Amino acid sequence: MRLNKFISESGLCSRREADELIAQQRVTLDGETAVTGAKWLEGMIVCVDGKEIELKVAAKNKRKHVYIALYKPIGITCTTDTSVKGNIVDFVDHQERIFPVGRLDKDSEGLILLTSNGDIVNQILRSENNHEKEYLVGVNKAVTDDFLRSMARGVRIHKVITKPCKVSRLAKFGFRIILTQGLNRQIRLMSEALGYKVTQLRRVRIINVKLGQLKPGAWRNLSDAELTGLLPGFKDW
Repeated sequence: MRLNKFISESGLCSRREADELIAQQRVTLDGETAVTGAKWLEGMIVCVDGKEIELKVAAKNKRKHVYIALYKPIGITCTTDTSVKGNIVDFVDHQERIFPVGRLDKDSEGLILLTSNGDIVNQILRSENNHEKEYLVGVNKAVTDDFLRSMARGVRIHKVITKPCKVSRLAKFGFRIILTQGLNRQIRLMSEALGYKVTQLRRVRIINVKLGQLKPGAWRNLSDAELTGLLPGFKDW
């Protein structure tokens, strides 16, 4: 197996990022500095920045599909169209064919799920299931009590009133919002309707899956506990 694939399948990073780690001489193979194009053979010890990493293929192969959580950076587009520059599929560069569950605006950042299992997408996205998505938002004006109340009650966008939601102040120019629906550019349009402009938007939770300590551009495989919370009663992973 190519070394960059080994590193990717450990869950540490994408193959592209693995190549960068190797080029930066941060990877060793059996104690020797690895070179681009190196191959891993059974039993070889791989370390990144001095820390040994292990292949998780055995655990992964118990599942029929791939389920990952990505910290999408600003500028990446949630599309499977590989003709679009900066598309999310090329960015993740996963060895299996995956696609995003829902979307996150190009100008927004944070948590997005990707999977190879198309059967679960609608189940996760259906707004009538009241699945929560949590965001931290920065705006260009001081957050007032009236603004918070109006956002929580619902705002007219796309010719409809948004569902009531949970909103709380984070800072003078920031708030937290928890939605159970996913209208296109919903938070930005709600804010604009009330005279505010969003300057920063980060999604930090989808149902029971949290962004946690993921860094921009990094991804990880979902745990069994996270999958159970996302898909209660669903076992065909």
